[in-house]
Amino acid sequence: MTDSAAPTALPFLPFALPEIGDEEIAEVIDTLKSGWVTTGPKARRFEQDFAAFLGGEPGIEAIAVNSATAGLHLALEALGIGPGDEVITTTHTFTATAEVVRYLGADVRLVDIDPATLNIDPAAIEAAVTPRTKAIIPVHYAGLAVDMDAVLAIARRHNLKVVEDAAHALPTTHGGRLVGTLGSDITVFSFYANKTITTGEGGMAVTRDPALAARMKVMRLHGINRDAFDRFTAKVPSWYYEIVAPGFKYNLTDIAAAMGLHQLKRLQDFQAKRARFAALYDELLADLPLVLPPKPVGGDLHSWHLYVLRLTDDAPVGRDALIEALYAAGIGCSVHYIPLHQHPYWRERYDLQASDFPHSQRAYERMLSVPLYTRMTEDDVRRVAAALRRALQG
Repeated sequence: MTDSAAPTALPFLPFALPEIGDEEIAEVIDTLKSGWVTTGPKARRFEQDFAAFLGGEPGIEAIAVNSATAGLHLALEALGIGPGDEVITTTHTFTATAEVVRYLGADVRLVDIDPATLNIDPAAIEAAVTPRTKAIIPVHYAGLAVDMDAVLAIARRHNLKVVEDAAHALPTTHGGRLVGTLGSDITVFSFYANKTITTGEGGMAVTRDPALAARMKVMRLHGINRDAFDRFTAKVPSWYYEIVAPGFKYNLTDIAAAMGLHQLKRLQDFQAKRARFAALYDELLADLPLVLPPKPVGGDLHSWHLYVLRLTDDAPVGRDALIEALYAAGIGCSVHYIPLHQHPYWRERYDLQASDFPHSQRAYERMLSVPLYTRMTEDDVRRVAAALRRALQG
């Protein structure tokens, strides 16, 4: 067997895989046997455990939902965003961040990223504020915290609401504090299959504002003014309820929450393993024509949801060719993200040009995400690094 043929003889290494243990499986089985499979006691327990994980600060409420997209939608609806309003967010994100604004009839104002961190550029936010601007959605890209001090200062100056898209950011910290405990109005996390913890599909919205929490709870289940769990477990007849708003169907099931209860317990270990693999990648790739991912400052935690590489100008191959080489070596990879300004809907609705977002565009043309997940081994990391080295050194 030749060296060039060796990688294809190995099993395919996927881009991402969840780590589901016996505890999660047992909890799901217990849920199925209990007869309570939709939103019930385990969803409530998951909310309580999540709030406790964030430090159990007085007033923090966690609202479990069936996706981070649902959480973002509920957050903006609770804040009163609607037609005529503008919401500022980054072009360098998944479409869910922006599409929820359009659900409510408001407009999106996309801005560029900081080329060093790949996070939303606070200076670009400030420049984009207009009299119509009502909110900012910063995205903690790949698990590195946005400069939230700067974002919150802008919000205070212009009387704007802040909803953090923390889909990548569990358990990221900023200034020593967990994302979810900062000064924003609402923070939304994702538990999608490839996230740092998973419930298959799911998310959590977190707020200190009791009025916002109450509104999101009502709107996540059809606008019903009583919690379904309370209605069906009451000791006295409790069939009566009222619809107080045209709500949505965004509740998290107990089957999903059962997984989350144990995933949350393992989160710190998951983060430590991801960080160890990221550090090994850094060591193995340091001499290649690559820009390695930015690091957190001041001892903060990076969740390491993604490990995103960028080719330097002197790299001997382009991004697409590098991805093809990795796939030929039996290694999955992806691109995070095709910026919103590249997609027909956003481009045509707001007449966007790539030149409007030079930093995002440049990053997109050179970036790829390589496997980084807890079911990997150090040998898997070395295999990916070796394949990158072969492709970049001929």
